[in-house]
Amino acid sequence: SFLDSSEPPRAHIPFPVTRSTVGAAAATVPSTYLAVRSTLKAVSENSATMSAGLTEAIGSMGAEMRTDIRNYITAGDDQQWSGLPQGMVAIHCTHSNLMKKMIELKFDLHTTIGDLKARLHMHCGTPASAQRLILRDGGQDIAHLDDDSKMMGFYSIESGMTIHIIDTDPFSMSRGGGLEDVSLIQKYKMDDETYEARKGTVRQWIKEQKEADPNWKPPKQNNFSGNPWQKQPPPAPGAAEEIETGPETVVGMEVGMRCECQPGARRGEIAYVGEVAGLSGGGHWLGVRFDEPVGRSNGVVKGETIFECMERYGGFLRGKNVTVGDFPEAELDLEDTDEEEDEL
Repeated sequence: SFLDSSEPPRAHIPFPVTRSTVGAAAATVPSTYLAVRSTLKAVSENSATMSAGLTEAIGSMGAEMRTDIRNYITAGDDQQWSGLPQGMVAIHCTHSNLMKKMIELKFDLHTTIGDLKARLHMHCGTPASAQRLILRDGGQDIAHLDDDSKMMGFYSIESGMTIHIIDTDPFSMSRGGGLEDVSLIQKYKMDDETYEARKGTVRQWIKEQKEADPNWKPPKQNNFSGNPWQKQPPPAPGAAEEIETGPETVVGMEVGMRCECQPGARRGEIAYVGEVAGLSGGGHWLGVRFDEPVGRSNGVVKGETIFECMERYGGFLRGKNVTVGDFPEAELDLEDTDEEEDEL
């Protein structure tokens, strides 16, 4: 490692050095740290000069500071796999025909190589009979896992090692990008003549509609998916239809009349008719004094008493939800109902 050398690095930097790692390691060397941080900040906007800038920044450090940085970066390396249960390992897997790398697959060391191949089949698509496994550590081949009866522990496999899968099937689906390169997939495209001859298509349905009504037009495009045939989603809560609130909504309703209110068929007596300045939505309201505690109000709105009643015995409703008539007191269902925008 260039951190072990007293000479400044002249070529490739073998591991990423960021502002955070430099800052944490150099906390005891303020002046050098500030110089390094300044250099990193200057080159951070230009990725083309980042490597050269980092090389210069690291080269300006002393041997002691480079040691501190190396120790900080590698401090937790021995704890990476400490959370695994005893007898378990986390290994990486690569494949001769695939670009992807399978990271940290967990196995029990008592798993046989045969069972290991069966599990790898589900990850890479290569049958166990066509797999040849090579154990690697640090990019170097250290063992061939050829005996299917042996357990993984026999080969001293440790977490962080890599098992390279060689697909020996000359007709494997994964060869030549068969499982990864989507450009190799032949797309099916139906020509117009074939589609015209089919029954029950959208094109046929549109023709039928136009034959029945020359002024017929296709449905509007769905604003969310672009599919005109897809069911439109329900409107947003704020997009509900406008509620009528004018004086005509309370015509024929007077204070003292018995009434029944929806939802819930709640019975009571009208205690107020008119506008209430403190309620949102404006317009005309009916103040109702219920027979039972099934309301949401006590007749007071923002400190102003509109009518008198006990807590939860009152409510303000729109006229469309109130029916006046002969509604004597009755036993009611006291279960709370869903909130409505036209009741406060």
